[in-house]
Amino acid sequence: MSDVAEIRPFRLDAPEETLADLRRRIEATRWPTRELVTDRSQGVQLATIQELARYWKTDYDWRRVEATLNALPQYTTYLDGVEIHFIHVRSPHENALPLIMTHGWPGSVVELLGVIGPLTDPTAHGGRAEDAFHLVLPSLPGYGFSGEPTKLGWDSARIAGAWAELMTRLGYSRYVAQGGDVGASVTDAMGRQAPEGLLGIHLNLLAGAIGIKDKLPSTSPRERAALDALNLFMQDGFGYFLEQSTRPQTIGYALLDSPVGLASWMLDHDTDSYYKISKVFLDGEPAGALTRDTIVDNITLYWLTGTGASAARWYWENGRALASGQAPPPVAVPVGFTTFPGEIWAAPRSWAESVYPGLAYFNEVDRGGHFAAWEQPDLFASEVRAAFRPLRAS
Repeated sequence: MSDVAEIRPFRLDAPEETLADLRRRIEATRWPTRELVTDRSQGVQLATIQELARYWKTDYDWRRVEATLNALPQYTTYLDGVEIHFIHVRSPHENALPLIMTHGWPGSVVELLGVIGPLTDPTAHGGRAEDAFHLVLPSLPGYGFSGEPTKLGWDSARIAGAWAELMTRLGYSRYVAQGGDVGASVTDAMGRQAPEGLLGIHLNLLAGAIGIKDKLPSTSPRERAALDALNLFMQDGFGYFLEQSTRPQTIGYALLDSPVGLASWMLDHDTDSYYKISKVFLDGEPAGALTRDTIVDNITLYWLTGTGASAARWYWENGRALASGQAPPPVAVPVGFTTFPGEIWAAPRSWAESVYPGLAYFNEVDRGGHFAAWEQPDLFASEVRAAFRPLRAS
């Protein structure tokens, strides 16, 4: 680590023997018997995961996505002692606005690939040159091609500080930030820290609703539906969250040893996404931009980088930071929010305003779910453009 501030080019080249070992491990999977129900209430269904495994072993080509990633400007740099990987695509349009976007779990930079074109070159995707962004897509610490933290303390607030340093290091004196899932938590923390140069944030998950759900408005049909969905998640969809918040190391042993175990753990995230992904494999039809290849691209990235356990540790870190009882400062920059109908809890405007008083932008769209950028990249990009349009002249 001769120069911690150095920015170094990055390139992927997975060893062929590693890919062969992956296929052998898939072939050697010990399968459970079929679930005793006709829905996902007992977990990932056997027919779905067996078809995914078959495709992964016999038809999937990692070299395709490896070439896609290698065609993009990728770099690494050390931030607060951890080597961070990021994609940095500058727009061809003059006066583009810098934007840092943060992925979530069980996602990666792979879930954001579809928005690179629409955001950096909007005129090629039905947009206007004045809506262009210079795009920075970092891999979270312990995720994908970023290094694993070797010391405690890497919660969302610490990652937010590292992201502000990254944007400064790249020479951006004014910029905006966006995030969903874990990325929503990190981007929320950036808005509360309000580093110099951050003009505003946009989110597509109201993560802050969990801690104040009993105080949120619940009188209208939309509000009651959102509260029912949030309560259902806390009662019946919280398994992965609870395990990773309390025992990330324990689940990590399975995630690094069995590719099918890793795949099933990653699929068992939320009902809307699960059924869309299941249909992709069983019927062979894409769900928006979700295809067999893009889904397996993301799982394979986790497998090749061995980040099942290190990625899960964010939940442990952030859970302890929240349990400290120390109230975060209010958000000090404009906030935009988009509700996608298939989200785990599709937050109404009143909820977004409860978490972010003075909400600057809000919209409810007609399609898309938890992994909105991955599933509906063009619609997602149009929302990001709309949310940040008023901030460009500030």
